[in-house]
Amino acid sequence: MKKNGIWHFLLAIALVQLGAFLAAFGLAEFLVPNRIFDGGVVGVSMIASYLFKLPLGILVLVINLPFLGIGWKLLGRKFVLTALYAIASLSLWLALLHTAPELTKDLFLAAIFGGMVLGLGVGLIIRNGGCLDGTEILAIIIAKRVAFSLGEIVMFFNVFIFAAAGLIFGLERALYSVVAYIVAYKAIDLIVEGLDESKSIFVISERTDEISKAIMDEMKSTVTIIKGMGGYSKKETDIIYMVVQRLEVPKAKEIAKRIDPGAFLSIHNVHEVVGRNVGRKQVD
Repeated sequence: MKKNGIWHFLLAIALVQLGAFLAAFGLAEFLVPNRIFDGGVVGVSMIASYLFKLPLGILVLVINLPFLGIGWKLLGRKFVLTALYAIASLSLWLALLHTAPELTKDLFLAAIFGGMVLGLGVGLIIRNGGCLDGTEILAIIIAKRVAFSLGEIVMFFNVFIFAAAGLIFGLERALYSVVAYIVAYKAIDLIVEGLDESKSIFVISERTDEISKAIMDEMKSTVTIIKGMGGYSKKETDIIYMVVQRLEVPKAKEIAKRIDPGAFLSIHNVHEVVGRNVGRKQVD
């Protein structure tokens, strides 16, 4: 177990380093030369770098440090140290790639591929316990005190960053920056959530025994039976719970409705499944 823990730690460190390189490559080769901006601390650093002729890598590190200090107590030492390692690595790679020639002058291609490569890098870092953007730490603190979600607060920050980019560098650059940000956001989702999309399904029916048996026989997937009670009737009822692949959802719905047309189904996205039969079957 100890040996496996060491290998897991070394793999995580290597993947964070790879993520930092990819993020720096997307910035240095696509976004920075074409003045297309990211959101968060990186976006602020890019604008400041253009205005004051300061090294982008140094600015990313320095501006992030106060947020990491705030996150020390809030998110724990392990997270902050991993984030610091990732940010320092990004800073180093940006310095090394600073003189590399840009790969394209086409703004659309730069926004798409720069956002994609940046997002893949950030996704690798997030998946391995770190981050590159201190504004998300600040957003966590604010979200505990206001009625807005974390995503809404981060977007609020980014609206001002893109607006500033538009005022300083023109509307066209701001619009391409939004495109790059959206592409990066989707690439992050791809890495963090994975290609293997899972769905959780709750089924409430008076014929749960028949439905669960049919699911196990026809889909070769096990289910979990949860004991519940009707809020109005106070009648005890069995609830079927299962995790299936996205493409298996129509089959599960067909089975439930075939056996009990009045069955109630609730279907949810599953971001991660950990345990036996990972990514395929729910364990009894």
